[in-house]
Amino acid sequence: MAITCIIKYEIDPYQRGPFEEYARNWNEAIPRCGADLIGYFAPHEGSATLAYGIYNIESLAAYEAYRARLRDDPLGRANYAFSMERKFIRREDRTFLTHVSGLNGKELIR
Repeated sequence: MAITCIIKYEIDPYQRGPFEEYARNWNEAIPRCGADLIGYFAPHEGSATLAYGIYNIESLAAYEAYRARLRDDPLGRANYAFSMERKFIRREDRTFLTHVSGLNGKELIR
């Protein structure tokens, strides 16, 4: 069974555009490096500083291998450098969760 990684970002509310560019760049790099990207989510209503990135990965061991591939990926490196240069991410926290409920009323197969 896959685990879900939820990245919670605190972003600079005046740099939402650069964060959205950063998020779009991961659309290519994350799947290429081995994770199933669900998506990136930017503020819409309410908090202007809270954003999320969500993807599934097979296991924590697979996550470690994925992170190594992402570090070696040209777009991954460039996107990380872009975030460091522009400083639109104030804080980043990762949480790993296991899906325990059914899917659309169907039982989850284990």
